[in-house]
Amino acid sequence: MMNQEKELNAEKAMDDFEDIRIEEQEKTEDQHDMKDKKDKKKHKKDKLSEELEQLQLKFDELNDKYLRLFSEFDNYRKRTLKEKVELNKTASEEVMLILLPILDDFERAIQNLPKDEALSSQLEGVMLIQNKLLKALEQKGLSMIDARNQEFDTDFHEAITHIPAPDPSLVGKVVDVIQNGYTLNGKVIRFAKVVTGS
Repeated sequence: MMNQEKELNAEKAMDDFEDIRIEEQEKTEDQHDMKDKKDKKKHKKDKLSEELEQLQLKFDELNDKYLRLFSEFDNYRKRTLKEKVELNKTASEEVMLILLPILDDFERAIQNLPKDEALSSQLEGVMLIQNKLLKALEQKGLSMIDARNQEFDTDFHEAITHIPAPDPSLVGKVVDVIQNGYTLNGKVIRFAKVVTGS
């Protein structure tokens, strides 16, 4: 009986040992499974982080391209708007240059018409036409350069000749205007041809 008890105890001990070994093996497998799950999560997290980084880089690149394109377009729009304004301001320059000799002819006609009372109505008519034309051109931005008795300025005047100044205060100034100069919206389209005092 004792042998049987010993055998039973030994068998029980073996079963207990086997149970403990199985439990430890299951624990080890669970730990491996947990470790594998953690590694998979970490790998997945690293992969997502890498994808996020790549997407952020791509976003930054596309955003930079967009900003550059937008600023290029904005610059183009501003440049074309400026060119359009400049074109509108000076588009009539050619027409004005064609009309300037006609204004000169009016001035010569007025200066050369006899100052006779019988012709005063004709002189008045020519002056009215000249003033009407001049006013119409002034509305389009044309203005005469006032040169007589002004300091000689190469930005507005073209010296034809120098004469001794009739008065010491006229030295270096415009003594006479041979041909009037004109500006169109602030831009000189014809310099005043002048005689300066020296």
